[in-house]
Amino acid sequence: MNDCIFCKIIKGEISSYKIYEDEKTYAFLDIASDCEGHTLVIPKAHCTNVLDCDVEDIKATIETVQKIAKHYVEDCGYDGVNIVNATGKAAQQSVFHLHFHIYPRKNNDGVDLFPLKDKLDIDMAAVAEKLAIK
Repeated sequence: MNDCIFCKIIKGEISSYKIYEDEKTYAFLDIASDCEGHTLVIPKAHCTNVLDCDVEDIKATIETVQKIAKHYVEDCGYDGVNIVNATGKAAQQSVFHLHFHIYPRKNNDGVDLFPLKDKLDIDMAAVAEKLAIK
């Protein structure tokens, strides 16, 4: 896609701090610099999000996410990772090329990705009925 910033990164038209690359995926540091090692993993084939991604491309992307997460924990001294994806504008997706965020974490690093909110009054049975795949 011509105007996609991630496609431009893959083509080398925009520079990036590459972490990993293979035939189907590309991983690089997020320029947000909001967490040490914040990494984006993308398929090289353009797709908008998990809803329209070819199954082989999403499989390759998840395999790369796992490879990098293991590397960060087993080889780079991090204690864990957060893996985040936003699919669609309502979910706060800001770049419409499928991507997964990997946030390398250390114990007591002060990064809070999951702020607690008050519990909502939800009829869990009704929601489960609505969402169940039949």
